[in-house]
Amino acid sequence: MSTPISTVLVGNRGEIARRVFRTARALGLSTVAVHSTADAGSPHVAEADAAVHLPGNTPGETYLRGELIIEAALRAGADAVHPGYGFLSENAGFAQAVIEAGLTWIGPPVDAISSMGSKIEAKKLMAAAGVPVLAELTPAQVSAADLPVLVKASAGGGGRGMRVVSRLEDLPGEIEAASAEALSAFGDGTVFCERYLAAGRHIEVQIMADQHGTIWAVGERECSIQRRHQKVIEEAPSPLVERIPSMRALLFDAARKAAAAIGYVGAGTVEFLADEAGAFYFLEMNTRLQVEHPVTEETTGLDLVELQFAVADGARLPAEPPATVGHAIEVRLYAEDPTNDWQPQTGTLHRFAVGGGNSGLAPTTPRRRPEAAGAGDVERGGEAWEARQGLPAGSAAGRLVVQAAPRVRVDSGVEDGSEVSPFYDAMLAKVIVWAPERTAAARRLAAELDRATIHGVGTNRDLLGWTLRHPAFLAGDTDTGFFERHGIGVPADPQVARLSALAAALGDAAGRGQGVRVPSGWRNVASQPQRKSYRAGETTHEVAYRLTRDGLVVEDDVQLVSHSPERVVLEVGGVRRAFEVAAYDGLVCVDSSLGSVALTPVERFTDPSQQVSAGSLLAPMPGVVTRVGVQVGDEVKQGQPLLWLEAMKMEHTISAPADGVVGELTVEAGQQVEVGAVLAVVEEEA
Repeated sequence: MSTPISTVLVGNRGEIARRVFRTARALGLSTVAVHSTADAGSPHVAEADAAVHLPGNTPGETYLRGELIIEAALRAGADAVHPGYGFLSENAGFAQAVIEAGLTWIGPPVDAISSMGSKIEAKKLMAAAGVPVLAELTPAQVSAADLPVLVKASAGGGGRGMRVVSRLEDLPGEIEAASAEALSAFGDGTVFCERYLAAGRHIEVQIMADQHGTIWAVGERECSIQRRHQKVIEEAPSPLVERIPSMRALLFDAARKAAAAIGYVGAGTVEFLADEAGAFYFLEMNTRLQVEHPVTEETTGLDLVELQFAVADGARLPAEPPATVGHAIEVRLYAEDPTNDWQPQTGTLHRFAVGGGNSGLAPTTPRRRPEAAGAGDVERGGEAWEARQGLPAGSAAGRLVVQAAPRVRVDSGVEDGSEVSPFYDAMLAKVIVWAPERTAAARRLAAELDRATIHGVGTNRDLLGWTLRHPAFLAGDTDTGFFERHGIGVPADPQVARLSALAAALGDAAGRGQGVRVPSGWRNVASQPQRKSYRAGETTHEVAYRLTRDGLVVEDDVQLVSHSPERVVLEVGGVRRAFEVAAYDGLVCVDSSLGSVALTPVERFTDPSQQVSAGSLLAPMPGVVTRVGVQVGDEVKQGQPLLWLEAMKMEHTISAPADGVVGELTVEAGQQVEVGAVLAVVEEEA
């Protein structure tokens, strides 16, 4: 019999490290963190019982160095390693090295990881096991009749090394780009092609298997709302499967066959691509815990991390998993700008409060159906409840749900003051809501995002809220082409930005006037108004106001009720609204019931040293130049890719702003650049 686990090292960072630590502490285990130099101040480091520094910043220097992580585990006295997700979680060589070092591997068998490590070989295995698959195409086999096709990396996942190709002439270039990205991300540039379902549904089944032959299919999840082939919103159960209930048994059977075919043990996920008729095809098997595992936990009451530890210790699973109750939706809160090609955002996260200010909440057990709950049941539904109430079976009254209100969970990797660096994934947190039914969960989740306080780094928060309220989403029409078909939200209301700028100016005036009996901007004799400018996105708002004995004087129908440096109350068109104002160095964040606005104060006079030459291409974020496609003197066309920059696990193309000639090229492949650095200059032709 193996020795029980007492101390676990999590070979990961951020949100997933905190998530595993939370369960480990509940089980009475000691915890060990590893961290890069950039992550020295990360919350996951502070929460661990011990921490080991991995010198360097990039994943290749730190979290992808298996030998350093094993050495850290041995130095800290850990007897088990949990890999989290990403990084080395699906690296069979790392898993084998952990075992050979005498440590317990909290994951599936090495052979299972290896067999699923190549998507090409995995599809062959699944086809042999009777699991539906899409036919694989080599690049040389692709014809016009096959278009569109999806170029995919054979190794890894997370949307890296994936390209949709609709024209044959584009195929060679996209294969080259996908291969380069896959090589950088996974160390393997092998790619393949398959038929692309433009309006497919991404549906996956959570698997949990023990060492004694029991394999659970623990409900399905739908993860169809994606950007750049990366998941943004996930939910359980799937709206499509709820509409076609016959799918569920077939999906579960296929997932169990997939797990059995490779002798799977532990937590894993079998991913499928489905069409609207309910036909589905194997995509891949993730031999690890998924980012979106909380929606399964919230609808089943399970702690999947606890089960990972139990299975690794040799525990037996019951014959059947618990039933699914209610509906859970998760959103990934990314530091990115959806309106600017999903550009990652970096910097200091001055304030982060989501879900009432909580983060890393423990999973909570869903309310069971009354037949299971017995006394004190909180859900009205099912034949047993109807019979006790003297109601006809299946009556509308009998189906009435009076459960507790929706509950919120936040799994976060950040806190106030965290630095969002360019070295890692842009996800700040996952926000999850469980409710008795889907619409209630969506509404509550959108409201929680509205009420969140996020200062210092731009996020996709507004897009998430807009999506959750979209009629198509609420109707369950959530295929992978959602954003391409519906866009990425409505434009910001300029009136909200103008009022927020006014509140910022008045808060600033209140701050400068503290301790002064005459308020800032007040004049004994009426004169020119006070003026202050703020930039919101690409728009500059000039605020003109006067504070007189009779109150605030502005052009709009606005009255000042009260103002302090942190809070300004305005009456707009007879409606009173409060604006919370937070000023930081070079940034003012204003939150109100109308929305959240980040403002940059505009100086009246421009510093000449900050000016750059016309046609300069500036680095939009810190990152590494991966490829350079031009030389000085080359003629270029508007929109032509010139170079590629990698940051936060995503590759970004820097294109020519106009027709012209490359006059300067200041970078080369492999070079690290800071935000705002001049990368190249394109001189327009006369």
